[in-house]
Amino acid sequence: MGGFAAVCFSTNYLSFVSSPPQLLQRRLLSGLFFLQAHAIALWFVPFSSILKSHDLGHLTPWAFATGAVASLISPMLTGTLADRHLSPNTILRGLALGMALLLAATFWAIEHHWNQFLILALVQLLQLCFAPSWGVTSMLVLAQLPDPGRQFGSLRVWGTFGWMAAGPLVSLILHADGSSMCGYVAALAWLGLAALALLLPTVSPQGARTPLTLKSLLGIETFALLRHPQHRALFLSAGLLSIPLAAFYPYTPLQLQDLGVEKTSAAMALGQVFEAVSMYAMAPLLVRFRLRSIFVFAIGAAVLRYLVFASNTLTGVFFGILLHGVCFTLFFIPAQIYIEQRLPKELRFRAQALMTLLISGFGNLFGFLGCGALHSVCSRGEFTNWSLYWLILAGVVALVGGYFWMTYRPVDENPGELLAKASLASP
Repeated sequence: MGGFAAVCFSTNYLSFVSSPPQLLQRRLLSGLFFLQAHAIALWFVPFSSILKSHDLGHLTPWAFATGAVASLISPMLTGTLADRHLSPNTILRGLALGMALLLAATFWAIEHHWNQFLILALVQLLQLCFAPSWGVTSMLVLAQLPDPGRQFGSLRVWGTFGWMAAGPLVSLILHADGSSMCGYVAALAWLGLAALALLLPTVSPQGARTPLTLKSLLGIETFALLRHPQHRALFLSAGLLSIPLAAFYPYTPLQLQDLGVEKTSAAMALGQVFEAVSMYAMAPLLVRFRLRSIFVFAIGAAVLRYLVFASNTLTGVFFGILLHGVCFTLFFIPAQIYIEQRLPKELRFRAQALMTLLISGFGNLFGFLGCGALHSVCSRGEFTNWSLYWLILAGVVALVGGYFWMTYRPVDENPGELLAKASLASP
């Protein structure tokens, strides 16, 4: 049996590496998205359940908030380095190796009941590596696509498949929804990602190399992009929208548990079903509809999702989980394509980092802490008033939608005009 498996592996590997260059590149980029999303979902989705099972449930909002703190620092740092100093391939390999090491250390600490403040410190270090990783990968892929609007969705959907595969693996094969085993398996996946990054075509920095200063490393000048009204409306709306959306992963599994669902990781993976459908639908939607219409539709789906969550029934919660893919894909993925198509090459990694800072930094910081505080207000002992909780968050999403509707006015401009209007010149 082992010899047969070796022959099969050798045959598949030779078929893979002997593919035409364009096909081989697409397979590598698809595999990159698959493995990274898989590595993330293995630990991130069950994280709140793992903390709860180790009597650390009270740390949930603070542990998730460490990601927001990290996103205030590391994405801008890596964005500047990728634009001007280091190949994003090198940055991604370093981040993946750091993730593997810190995941193993963090979940070992949780398993062996280390001091809770030390655990939070390890989670914070972990998040410093995690925060910029997806943005680096996305821009690494986008930089190699001649037509991102048509090509990106069919590659990015493999990230959805990787995320979907993690839920059944955790719940149905490993039976580890509340176990630290998730962290160790995720660490192995990140090591695999570091190895895969060695095979990717190298992307060179596009901006002029400049002296490393604190201002340049933190990407302070990138905030000048927000002077442009179209950029400002999109970037701020993305950051504001992420505040109420931050409740989805920490608290939906807890609601599922209250409704009697044990395999919560597998249930949460249902959200990626419609995400995959949305990825494939994105290219024709981008051709047929304006970005503004797609963004508004995604926000409307987010409002509907929280409204059906408020029904506090299994049918409503499962339907809301399915809507997650629509909300996420049709807002945040077109936003990445907007950056790729509307901004000059020398700004794109920093612009992506700015988007990450606003979404995963400010948005998630206020989101995780705010949604955690709201959960405490809506809870009495072991009972949570889920209807009230989700109705309030649905109202917040609707307010963000109103802001976007009033402020985003699409215009057709070339990258040079956008750069001039942003008054952003390379120092």
